[in-house]
Amino acid sequence: MSIEEDPATIDAPAGISTKSAKIRVPDAKTVLKKPVVLIVGAGIGGLTTAMLCEKAGIEYFVFERAAKVKPLGAALSVSPNILPILEQLGMIDDIKKFSLPLTSLDMYEENLKYIGAIDGKPYRDLTGYPTFLFARAEFYNLLLSKVPAEKIFMNKKIISIQQNTNGAMIRCADNTNYHGDILVGADGAYSAVRQDLYRHLDEQGLLPKVDKEEMNMVYLCMVGTTKPLDSQKYPVLEDDRCHFSTVLAKGKPCSSTTITLPDKRIAWVTWLQMNKEESKEMMFRNTGWGSEANEHFINEVRDFPIKHGGILGDLIDATPSDMISKVYIEEKLHETWHYCRTALIGDAVHKMQPSSGQGAVSAMQDAVVLVNCIYEIENVTYDNIQAAFADYRSQRYEHAAFQVNLGTTLAKVMFGQRWSERVARKIVYNLPKWAQTKSHMKMATYRPLITFLPPPPNKAAIKLLPQKPSKRYAREQAARVKEETKAKDEAAKVEAASNVLTVV
Repeated sequence: MSIEEDPATIDAPAGISTKSAKIRVPDAKTVLKKPVVLIVGAGIGGLTTAMLCEKAGIEYFVFERAAKVKPLGAALSVSPNILPILEQLGMIDDIKKFSLPLTSLDMYEENLKYIGAIDGKPYRDLTGYPTFLFARAEFYNLLLSKVPAEKIFMNKKIISIQQNTNGAMIRCADNTNYHGDILVGADGAYSAVRQDLYRHLDEQGLLPKVDKEEMNMVYLCMVGTTKPLDSQKYPVLEDDRCHFSTVLAKGKPCSSTTITLPDKRIAWVTWLQMNKEESKEMMFRNTGWGSEANEHFINEVRDFPIKHGGILGDLIDATPSDMISKVYIEEKLHETWHYCRTALIGDAVHKMQPSSGQGAVSAMQDAVVLVNCIYEIENVTYDNIQAAFADYRSQRYEHAAFQVNLGTTLAKVMFGQRWSERVARKIVYNLPKWAQTKSHMKMATYRPLITFLPPPPNKAAIKLLPQKPSKRYAREQAARVKEETKAKDEAAKVEAASNVLTVV
């Protein structure tokens, strides 16, 4: 790929001068101390990347296609394999204010006959952390509060990317161009960055066959979160833990999940399982996250009983219409994670089923590992950027693949309506607690940390996977200790001299 214009003529962000924004086009012969990172997408992965760049002292800018981000969706969870990072960032107490701990996943038939549960207490005891559930919007707003507003440019729809050994550039629909050293595609499952990158790679015969294939679409969902409800009607809303209950329809490929949240609210999700033919048809009509009328789907599930009392229609009616959205649940693990000066994170490179609660977690883990690798770049050269990207993929690919596969398996167990899936569900939900817990341990033992910040206390009662340390941070800490020791020695000498003068 090539940059059509002379890189020196590419615009700086609108309204900001090149000098004040510290944005510059790198020259192939120039060695720079810190890169400029362009982050496309102001979702959870993009904001986490921005927040980490802020902490690392790395120059960055965020570009979001929407004029205003509206974090639609139901509940979101953060689990023990991401909470140590949030502890490093000092965010745990904030999260506790708007979340409830998850203690079990309960399953019922349509007549509310109990099928079984996955107990979360042994998992918490071994990992040292609970799993927190909360409304997606509240976590998003917390992340947004950590990124300076002047770093985020809204209403910036990306129409193309260009890059070479000298730099990376994005073109926007409003005829503005922005440039930097590194481009991060954090713009979701239908990533404009990935699509343009893959188009160029395909033209050159460099795109693997698997990356040319469409995503697999398995479920159509409708999601929402109610307004505060009457706890006399729903007594479980008084509890200090999250009630996570799934009800499976009888004779229909549908199910519903309800999740209790703070402030007496309930998040709800309806699931419609699709076959391959239905999936292909939906692919052409996909609108992703968004508010739209879908009366047919609502009518299909309105009379579903819910464990907490009443029917699902009661919760739908208690949800603001602009906060109800339809979403197609896709899945795919891409092989190409980076090329030239562009790296992909989150759903842009591994879209997974939400059943494992690892979608947002995985995007944040990507951001952590990628920024860790960028932090190690002390001389900004093309070769060093390539090495950082290769390191990022090597650290993340295996674990992302596990999370994608786990999501697929759990979706079949939790929501699948085929005969084989029903049998598997009966088995899994009635396994001994030790067997249920063991199946989740691989996910819990992988906890990438921010290598340029002090690590949190290790609360786990299990052996964690080792992490590649930061050589740069180690050198900086050693130098800091050396300077502090030198300062103490100097102060001691001054004090000793002062004592001698006093005696004399």
